[in-house]
Amino acid sequence: MKNMDDKISFNKIKIVGACENNLKNVSLDIDKHKFNVVTGVSGSGKSSLVFDSIYAMAQTAFYETLSTYIVKNLPKINKPNVQSITNLSPCVLIEQKKIGTNPRSTVGTYTEIYTYLRLLYSRLGTPSYDSSYFSFNTSKGACRKCGGLGVEFVVDKEKLIDFNLSLNEGAIKHRTWKVNSRYFNIQKATNFFDMNKKLKDYSEDELYLLLYKEPTTFMSQNEGFVQNWSYEGIIHRLLKRQADSRGLQINDYDKNFFVQCECSACGGSRLNNLALEVSVYNKTLKDLLSLEIVDLYNFILKIKDSQVSEIVSKLKKDLEKLISLGIGYLTLNRSVSTLSNGESQKIKLAKSMNNTLNELIYIMDEPSLGFHSRDVHKIINSIKSIVANNNTAIVVEHNREIINSADTIIDIGPESGENGGSIIYTGSINGILNHPLSITGKYLKNKKKMHDVVEKINKFYEVSGITINNIKNMSIKIPLHLLTCITGVSGSGKSSLIRYLINNDDTLIKIGKENIGLSSRSNVATYMKIFDTIREIFAEENSISASEFSFNSTGACPNCNGAGIIKLDMHFLGDVKQTCDVCHGKRYKNEILQYLYKDKNINEILEMTVGEALYFFDNFDIKERLKILKDVGLDYLKLGQTLDTLSGGEVQRINMSKYLVKKGNIYIFDEPTQGLHLRDIELLKKVMRKMIYNGNTVIVIEHNLDFIIDTDYIIDLGPDAGKNGGKIVYEGYLKDIVNTNTYTALAIKKYLND
Repeated sequence: MKNMDDKISFNKIKIVGACENNLKNVSLDIDKHKFNVVTGVSGSGKSSLVFDSIYAMAQTAFYETLSTYIVKNLPKINKPNVQSITNLSPCVLIEQKKIGTNPRSTVGTYTEIYTYLRLLYSRLGTPSYDSSYFSFNTSKGACRKCGGLGVEFVVDKEKLIDFNLSLNEGAIKHRTWKVNSRYFNIQKATNFFDMNKKLKDYSEDELYLLLYKEPTTFMSQNEGFVQNWSYEGIIHRLLKRQADSRGLQINDYDKNFFVQCECSACGGSRLNNLALEVSVYNKTLKDLLSLEIVDLYNFILKIKDSQVSEIVSKLKKDLEKLISLGIGYLTLNRSVSTLSNGESQKIKLAKSMNNTLNELIYIMDEPSLGFHSRDVHKIINSIKSIVANNNTAIVVEHNREIINSADTIIDIGPESGENGGSIIYTGSINGILNHPLSITGKYLKNKKKMHDVVEKINKFYEVSGITINNIKNMSIKIPLHLLTCITGVSGSGKSSLIRYLINNDDTLIKIGKENIGLSSRSNVATYMKIFDTIREIFAEENSISASEFSFNSTGACPNCNGAGIIKLDMHFLGDVKQTCDVCHGKRYKNEILQYLYKDKNINEILEMTVGEALYFFDNFDIKERLKILKDVGLDYLKLGQTLDTLSGGEVQRINMSKYLVKKGNIYIFDEPTQGLHLRDIELLKKVMRKMIYNGNTVIVIEHNLDFIIDTDYIIDLGPDAGKNGGKIVYEGYLKDIVNTNTYTALAIKKYLND
């Protein structure tokens, strides 16, 4: 019997006394070799349990097996606030982060498929070269013009010059050549130009002198002394300045006068002529790098040469995984910096699926991100195949289908922040649907009905001639003052469309997590710009300077500098955080805490929730801003809660809150339901409706059906992905899309009928 109990125990991850962030002394067993999904409203404690406790404990335990020499060069992991976690295995983390922004990193290099293509060409290619000759990251293989980046920056003459003006009238728009500047006076001193002549009347020779002439030295003996100076054409100088930092960003101001184009020498392949002359089965590397992964796979199938059989086998296996996850529309020369979060996640997942190791724990953060409903089964099958290989999956997820497919659901809550952090339910899908305390069960059980109210359209935002990636000469009409959803399968062109709109109209406002700085020094009160007013109230009440009530200024505790905690750098063991033993976490000097307003000191104010502060303060400006937070469902947050402790859903809503008071704008959101519970999606939609009621227009890229069926207008892209996408397959009211058979329409009908 004891051996049986030991075996049962060994097959469970045992967590005892987890108190990280808002977790309420959580003790829990998680089945190993199972598909486990962790759910709960935003801020309930999912990340605290899965990432900050389980993953952090696994990493610190792994670090203990390594030498200090190795550990000191690894990322630091702080040991979690938990009594014990036993029966852990090594963890593989697949999180919601873009792969990177390095312009030299491509889908091919990141997946290492490009490495095997280089080997293929070094073995079978004619003429024959070493593998390094096919790498655009080496001097042997890189294009001489672009240095292996595949792009070049070209000066846009229309942005640089007003041809209807003369030089004296300020025809050159760049500030370096403004009228009476040093370079303007050099132009004048050359005597090349009639300074009063309109540039549209310049001859070809005059324009060449103005724009492209190479540096020329001039000499002047005016005023009795000899002076030398150099003159060069405007575009020649700008290109030379850009070339000095190739591979880096050109300076922000100069960027206004450039457009990024495919390199004219290598055609975007990044390779030099030597590499581009080599072919295998009549295809150059440039040909293969430009193929969609599906087509590349079909080409690889044709290669039967025995000397490259292992290389071909590896290529087939890696390409199959990418195709199975629905990203067969990508090309290997696609820069990873242009991938969406969802595409990045799928590529990371594909690499994990190729792992032949077992007894691992795969920790995933919302793997459904970026998946159209048509393709969610692909992620489910991928997770199940990982588990079938004797591994464990612990997945933080809100997607209905993935939750329904799990072996075990772990629901955390019941609410957010201090009202969360407890295990509400552990078990199968059937049990959670009728659990009285589970908000997740309630929303899974009760589906939304389609929003079928037809709002009157008075005016459209219209754009034509849109050409970017797989979109060719598209025209769109987006109704103003409505909620428009841009839908379509992954790779259909949604993100490309939004990127085009934003890059070509600086009045459009994109709202995302990038708009908010997640700092431990910034809190809810400072972000909402009410803390200055609160400090002034305290200063007036107590007749001292307002700076005394700032934990970033003179009022800060000298021991912790206003942080409230002391970070102990344990070098390779990670940082240890301890509550400051002088201010006891209150951030302020003790004498500052003696000053009161309505019998509360400044620390007690910061400990108030938004809801409590709303009733405490009489100041109109403070009450108005706090009411906005309440309207977006964040009345439970403390005024002093630091932004770096907020969940994804909380960040999304606190970010949106500052735009609620603005009017007449067009706002764009890219998958705003990312990280949001079904309950929080309802709150998100209410906030957007308030924005629209205030005279704004809201455009959303989205896959989530609970969100889509509550919008007004749909622009559905497709019909499929990559070269088979990039077209509008439906444009009109939401209620009418069910009369079509696009992939989005089929998903909506399935949602409504299930």
